[in-house]
Amino acid sequence: MSVNIDQLKKKIIYRSNYRGTKEMDKLLGAFTNQYIDKLNKEDLDELIKLLEIDDNNLYNFYNGLETSIEFKNSKINTLFKNFKFK
Repeated sequence: MSVNIDQLKKKIIYRSNYRGTKEMDKLLGAFTNQYIDKLNKEDLDELIKLLEIDDNNLYNFYNGLETSIEFKNSKINTLFKNFKFK
């Protein structure tokens, strides 16, 4: 079964903008909007995995604080960690 990339991108955009906390909605929404069209299918799959992580751990990871899970060294995690929210 073929995955429609446009549908996958829409799903990712929605999930990144409706997280549960306003801070993470804005942060992940801005991050996704900046990079979504620059990512290939494998990167999009990795972004989905990032979006499955709870807000508290994502917030702590982004800010260099201790997390209760281990984050792999991946392209998406590096992009997110180095993303400058404006």
